[in-house]
Amino acid sequence: QQEKEDLQGKLKLREHLSQTAGKSEATPAPSKNIDSEMKQLQCKLKSSNTETTKQSTTIKSLRNQVQEKEEWIRELQAKISQLERDLTMKRYLIEDLRSHLKANQENEKTSNETLESLARKVKALAEDKKASIESLKQRFNVAIKEKSQYEQMYHKAKDELEKKDLKLTKLKSKMIETECAMTDLETAASQQLHGLAKQSAQALETLQKELLLTSDKVEEFKTFVKTLTRELHHSVQELRTKIKLAKKMGGMKVCKKGLSQECLQLAASILNVSTTDLYEILQEGDDEETAKTKMEFEKDKEWLQHIQKLLEAQFPFASYLMDAVLEKLNEKKKLVEEYSSLMKHTV
Repeated sequence: QQEKEDLQGKLKLREHLSQTAGKSEATPAPSKNIDSEMKQLQCKLKSSNTETTKQSTTIKSLRNQVQEKEEWIRELQAKISQLERDLTMKRYLIEDLRSHLKANQENEKTSNETLESLARKVKALAEDKKASIESLKQRFNVAIKEKSQYEQMYHKAKDELEKKDLKLTKLKSKMIETECAMTDLETAASQQLHGLAKQSAQALETLQKELLLTSDKVEEFKTFVKTLTRELHHSVQELRTKIKLAKKMGGMKVCKKGLSQECLQLAASILNVSTTDLYEILQEGDDEETAKTKMEFEKDKEWLQHIQKLLEAQFPFASYLMDAVLEKLNEKKKLVEEYSSLMKHTV
């Protein structure tokens, strides 16, 4: 503004000088310089005017900004006062919350204990669920396999059905042809059926008779096997008793050599028994012979039970029965040989 005022003053002086120079024509050279200076000064004035307008606009904008900032400061002060109020309220709330926190911490201890027990239960339940899930997965896999198998079976059945449908269409055409022939055959078949019914009734009667005969034969076979096994058992027992008697008779002869016949007869007459019975009484203390006889009796019992089981068993059982009978026959053969050798020695 000061520069503007200075320039305006200078301009006024220049204008005054130019007016005075126009009056006095004696000095033409300096008037040109004054005009040029005037133009420069006018340009400077214009530029200064533009600058002043700019600065005035900036000043106005700055004033507006200052007003806005003052309003913002007021708002901030109001907010600060409100925040201070909030702070006091929050302090009261914090104290209240601290008291609540202490109570909550005490409650938390009890809740933690309950949570631990619940966590254990949850773990147990989770393990049970895992086991159940694994079993369900296995069942699901089995079901998927079965589903695939059923699907394959379904496709096969579908293909077979299509083939059968084709066959059915062919058969229907043939059925129409055969129905005509069937009416003719029915009359002949009914006559033949009457004859066949009579023949089948006769055949059934014959079959029933044969079944009764076969059942009787089976019973006879069983009685034969039972009697055969009993006879074998009795013959083996008799041979054993004969062998024992032969061995005892041999012992009797040895004793007779040591003792006189008169002494033996005298002892037998006193006891009112025969001489052989006397020798048996003398030989009763043999424990090995009694144990052997018990073992032989048990074996014979087991053999009879084995044959009874074979007879009651399902077919085929002939080979097993033959083996059992041959076993007893071989035993009998050995006993016969032993008895014959003993008899030779005794004679």
